[in-house]
Amino acid sequence: METEEEPDVGKLKAELMRIDRYVNMSLAYARLNSSTSDYLFRSYALDDLIKKALRHFSYEFMMRQLTLQFEPTGMQIITDEKWLTFVLEQLISNALKYTKQGHIHIYAPEAMCLVIEDTGQGIEASDLPRLFELGYTGLNGHSQNRSSGIGLYLCKEILQRLSCKIEIKSEVGVGTRVFLFFDQRPLQVE
Repeated sequence: METEEEPDVGKLKAELMRIDRYVNMSLAYARLNSSTSDYLFRSYALDDLIKKALRHFSYEFMMRQLTLQFEPTGMQIITDEKWLTFVLEQLISNALKYTKQGHIHIYAPEAMCLVIEDTGQGIEASDLPRLFELGYTGLNGHSQNRSSGIGLYLCKEILQRLSCKIEIKSEVGVGTRVFLFFDQRPLQVE
């Protein structure tokens, strides 16, 4: 910033958002296995949680000229708002990180299933079985040097605690689809 007369405010905002995401990821990792329960289960409109997560990235979508296709799901789910929003933000962040052009599409192909799909670079088939391992960055993480190997691990751990399931399907050069399934065991509303 000292070498530029007028720093690029957009780039600064993007970097601040990235730092904020990493701080939140670190805090989530620290809280994940704490002895006290930090879950508050209630009934939520999934679309409201998706919109809340998307608001954090509106500037980045505009700045990078990526299209967002969001089809309302109409789903009502029982979950913890804070933890599920964290997962949604992490998955949207990953889609943005690995999509240089095209779009991100969020939709529900069937009842109790949410898909976050991108037209990004895709993931090598050899990396898919290890994506949820703590510290695993795969070929994309190594080539871009922007991956911590903790985000997808946290997503899977959090989703298990929320009685949800996550699956990822991807093809190099085509894109990635992340499936969230909300139909696990019934949860009690507090």
